[in-house]
Amino acid sequence: MSKKKIQGFGGLVYSTDPNFKLPDENVEEQQTIDPSQQKLRIRLDTKHRAGKAVTLIEGFVGTIADMEDLGKKIKSFCGTGGSVKDGEIIVQGDNRDKVLQWLLKNGYKLSKKI
Repeated sequence: MSKKKIQGFGGLVYSTDPNFKLPDENVEEQQTIDPSQQKLRIRLDTKHRAGKAVTLIEGFVGTIADMEDLGKKIKSFCGTGGSVKDGEIIVQGDNRDKVLQWLLKNGYKLSKKI
């Protein structure tokens, strides 16, 4: 018999507590702040990626949809692939200079470049 994960309950199967209620997963997203107030960090990372280098952009404050839109624009400008995961924009390859150029051109502030 195959093991099936129960989605949406965090693995919960049964509770004997009569007052038990599932935690709300409706976490409110923060509003996207102005690009000039964003404090983004750009860094190169190779850990847990089979030695492949990726450029990480961290520190974006805003909605997930806006972060995905920003990631799409940056990846298009760099001409590479990537993704948006765990509050980070991941761009394949060492594209720190291109990302920095695009962010500064579009009014973003950077906290530091590593």
